[in-house]
Amino acid sequence: MSTLVARLREGLPASAVLTDSDVLASYAHDMASFCPAGTPAAVVLPRSVEQVQHVLRTASELRVPVVPQGARTGLSGGANAVDGCVLLSLTRMNRILEIDPVNRFAVVEPGVINADLSKAVAAHGLAYPPDPSSWEQCTIGGNIGTGAGGLCCVKYGVTAEYVLGLDVVLADGRLLRCGRHTAKGVAGYDLTRLFVGSEGTLGVVVKAVLALKPAPRPQLVLAAEFGSAAAAGEAVAQIMAEGHSPALLELMDATSIRAVNKLTRMGLPESTQALLLAAFDTAEPAADLAAVGELCRAAGASEVVPAADQAESELLLAARRATMPALEAVAGTTMIDDVCVPRSRLAELLDGVAKIAEHNRLTIGVVAHAGDGNTHPTVCFDARDEDQQRRARAAFEEIMALGLELGGTITGEHGVGVLKRDWLARELGEVGTEMQRALRRVFDPLGILNPGKLL
Repeated sequence: MSTLVARLREGLPASAVLTDSDVLASYAHDMASFCPAGTPAAVVLPRSVEQVQHVLRTASELRVPVVPQGARTGLSGGANAVDGCVLLSLTRMNRILEIDPVNRFAVVEPGVINADLSKAVAAHGLAYPPDPSSWEQCTIGGNIGTGAGGLCCVKYGVTAEYVLGLDVVLADGRLLRCGRHTAKGVAGYDLTRLFVGSEGTLGVVVKAVLALKPAPRPQLVLAAEFGSAAAAGEAVAQIMAEGHSPALLELMDATSIRAVNKLTRMGLPESTQALLLAAFDTAEPAADLAAVGELCRAAGASEVVPAADQAESELLLAARRATMPALEAVAGTTMIDDVCVPRSRLAELLDGVAKIAEHNRLTIGVVAHAGDGNTHPTVCFDARDEDQQRRARAAFEEIMALGLELGGTITGEHGVGVLKRDWLARELGEVGTEMQRALRRVFDPLGILNPGKLL
């Protein structure tokens, strides 16, 4: 360890190499439950590409594992330490290097906060659409590593659709530039897309070229109440089948609604089994909301309430944003799942989760990016109770199995990390797993990049 730290400090300021045990412990894990974290040898906080290269060269020579980190807001243990590793925190590489309004791209370092980028490009009449729930804390590098999504993805797409080019430091310290600054480009294999969602297992992103869009119009929101998950699922199917493009289409189940009311006193309707929120940022949002409202009524909505203005819209969306802290307040700890199913099978997933909750005698609330079938069943439990911990883990596993049975995937936007590593092999199958492991060895033959994660 002393040799490692000494070698690291040869190319980094002393203040950028941290070894205090309390500091190491604070960097050792992200926000996921049930994910083991080891004891790191050091935390490094580089400010330049050259410093990152020095860290990777040193780690390769000494055969020391490296775990890249952003803001550690992840929910799958992807940023968790392994014993003896270097935690490579990229939060100090946080400059927005360029905003090009003509070609509609931004060039940023990995430590830029998602919300900071959004505010910066808004000054140019532009937007960076991917909007994870943690957008005010999470970094662009972390978003790229996990392939993050968000509420607006149903219309505007996920992170992978906005990454035009990357600078990546490879395991041996070489710098790879891939992608482009142009709107189009198909030269060679698409290495840029390969790095998106790779969770730091193929290289360390040190710069990104991100596509931008014209800033959308303000949203108007509609809330529709349903007496069953099946009716809400039918409404979602009809909205999408009719060709509507909502800026967001979110769903809250009865458990989530009750939790939000208890935490915020918002007075959401607790008699409903599912609350659907639809938003439009089109030229005529009121007309779009009216059309969607009719589809909701036809599917069985008991009440449809369109917002009259921006203030009412924000009030409705505030309830959705409050869901996660509200569910955490139910029992003290949450385990957030992230299964994505075909939209047509959304109701089956919701009904199945309700049965899993009853079987395991636990509270499980579900919120969903309903427009793209991405659900977040959230298992609530008391972490001090060993029996509840066991039942929570069992429920979590049953939800992932249900998602696969319904033709879905184990993760829509949170990533695999430690939490779902075994499940990824089930989803990919033998051949798929073999090819992905072979690909990983090409980029990291020594196996030092984020070992134990993903595959």
